[in-house]
Formats: sequence, structure tokens, C-alpha cells
Amino acid sequence: MTRDHWFEDLADHLGGAYLRYSFTRGTEQEVGFLVEVLGLEPGMRVLDVGCGPGRHAHALGRRGIEVHGVDISARFVELARQDAPAGVTFARADARALDVDAGFDAAISLCQGAFGLQGGPAGDPDGDHRADREPTGDAPVLAGIARALRAGGRVALSAFSSYFQVRHLPEGTAFDADAGVAHERTTIKDESGADATTDLWTTCFTPRELRLLARSVGLEPEHVWSVEPGRYRRQAPDLDHPEHLLVARRPPG
Repeated sequence: MTRDHWFEDLADHLGGAYLRYSFTRGTEQEVGFLVEVLGLEPGMRVLDVGCGPGRHAHALGRRGIEVHGVDISARFVELARQDAPAGVTFARADARALDVDAGFDAAISLCQGAFGLQGGPAGDPDGDHRADREPTGDAPVLAGIARALRAGGRVALSAFSSYFQVRHLPEGTAFDADAGVAHERTTIKDESGADATTDLWTTCFTPRELRLLARSVGLEPEHVWSVEPGRYRRQAPDLDHPEHLLVARRPPG
């Protein structure tokens, strides 16, 4: 299969071991919070962009919500389909060229599932850094989400915080202040415990950037909160939480 993104090799190595990492253990809290914030009810349709192995989609499905999850990793889609609740479906898709039915009541893109992963080699595959090169960026991901929503539908999207990254830069991580991209060289384990060294490129954002980006694709920003995995709450933006959570709406009519 053709490789469209650096993340695919990482996901192939991780497989089901992805769900052993601590940041995946707060799924129920995150979903409970989003159900309230997005006004989700049984029978509504939700698009999960960058769904990974499907943890959020499964949790929503157990609440009677219909979910369609997409991810660029065929391995993650395979895992997500296992024991999926009724009304929950998955497909391999590139979020940068999202082609799904319109009319979803809501959309989510969490834990850097797709949004935030378009810097580094994904945004500059030729490595030439030419100033006149048309950037890929994360805007196409959000634009595709906006197109998929019904009028009045909402999206909840998490993104790494530039403030946190600069203030608490982990050892071994480089931060490109011009591009806003954090580059980390790290070791990940597969399901058998075998190690692989890999590179991670994650774009970081300020609340203002998220609002501007949402408006640029026709969405109305409603909230930006500071959050961390498993502890989603209505917390004003600060310097000490690793992620922001954007909630935006497609205008009615």
C-alpha cells in the first residue's frame, strides 16, 4: 500500500500497544464531557477524524450515537473495526482530502489524530523549504470537517499548546518557532514490547491561531479551553496545560 504520511509507519509498529499509553486512559471522561458540550444524543451522527484504534468512536457508540471514523492508518482502522458497537463504522482516509457524506451533527478530532500532524515532512515532503511552495498545513483538515457538518453542527478539536511547549519543552524535543512545529525523537513499543525509534512532528497552536483558522474555513469559534488527556473541562487558556480544545460551529442556514 502506498504510504501517504509518516504517521503510518508509526501506527503499524504501535498497533494495539497504542491503547497501553497513559494518554488513552481518559476516554470515558473526554467523551462524557464532549457529549455535554456538543449536545449529543442517541441517534445523532458524529464524524471522528483521525480516529486511531477507535476508542472515542466506540465510547460514543455505546451511548447510542452513530459514528463514522476515518484514519490514514490501515492498521488502526483494522483495530477499530474489531468489536465496534452497532452504528459505528470506520474507513481509511486521508484527512487532508476528506471525502465523506455531509450532514453530520458533530465532528471530533482528538489527541492529534489528524489535525496537528501536517507539519514536518507532511507539510514539506520535498524537504526544500522553498518560500514559494504551497503549504499543506492543517487548514485542509479543518476545511474538510467543516464541509461534513450540517448547518449548526459543531466540531471539537484538540491541539497542542504552543505556550506549554515553549514553557515546558521536554528534553530531546526541538521547537521550530517559525513553523510552530515540535520535533521529538522517541522510542515506541509494539504489542510484543519490541522498541522502535521514531520521529514525531506535531504542530502547536495558540488560541488565537485556532480561532483564526476556524474562521478561515467558515466555522464560528465558540470556545477555546486548556485541557489535558482525561481531564477535559471549561478551563480558560493558560500556560500550563498541554492542549487546547477548540469548539466551533458551522453557521446555521
